[in-house]
Amino acid sequence: MREPNSVIYVNFGSITVMSLQELLEFGWGLANSNHYFIWIIRPDLVIGESAILPVEFKEVIEKRGFIASWCPQEEVLNHPSVGGFLTHCGWGSIIESLSAGVPMICWPFYGDQLTNCRQMCKEWDVGMEIGSNVKRDNVEKLVRKLMGGIEGKRIRNKAMEWKRITEIATSPKGSSLLDIEKLVDDINAFSRN
Repeated sequence: MREPNSVIYVNFGSITVMSLQELLEFGWGLANSNHYFIWIIRPDLVIGESAILPVEFKEVIEKRGFIASWCPQEEVLNHPSVGGFLTHCGWGSIIESLSAGVPMICWPFYGDQLTNCRQMCKEWDVGMEIGSNVKRDNVEKLVRKLMGGIEGKRIRNKAMEWKRITEIATSPKGSSLLDIEKLVDDINAFSRN
C-alpha cells in the first residue's frame, strides 16, 4: 500500500477516444511526473489503432505505474492512497470523485464534458484543466501541482468539502434521501389519480 494521497488515478471513461499521438504525449507526461499512478486504458481508446504503449515507456514506469483495461472506479477513488483523478469529466466520474473527496485534473473531449470541466475548474475549484492540445510538459506540471503543490493542497481541501457535503446529503435524513422519498410519494399520488 502506498502513502495517503500519493497515487493518481487515470480513466477516460467508456466512450472517449484519442489519437495515438495524444496517448503518447499524455503517457510521457504522466511518466515524467514521477508519481505513482493507476491508468485504465481501454483497448479501443485510440482512434483506429490498438492502445499499445512502447516498450521503453513500460520500462520507465515499471515500479510506479499500473495499467489495466478496467477497474472498480468507485473503490479506487475511495482508497486512501489515491490523491488525484485525471478524468475526461463525464458526470458519473465527477460525482464519484467528489463523493470520495478526490481533486481532479480535467481533460474533456466533447459534449457535456466541456461544461463539466468548467464547473469543476472555474466554479467549484476542485480541478485543474489540461486543455485540448495535450503536451507532456503540461501534463507533468499539472500532475506535480495537484499531487504535491500548494495549489493542489488547496484544491484537495475543496474536494474534501464536497465529500462532506455529499455525506450529509446522502445520510438517512439528508436532502437526497428526502428528495427521493418525495418523488416516490408524488409518483404514487399521481398514479392513484
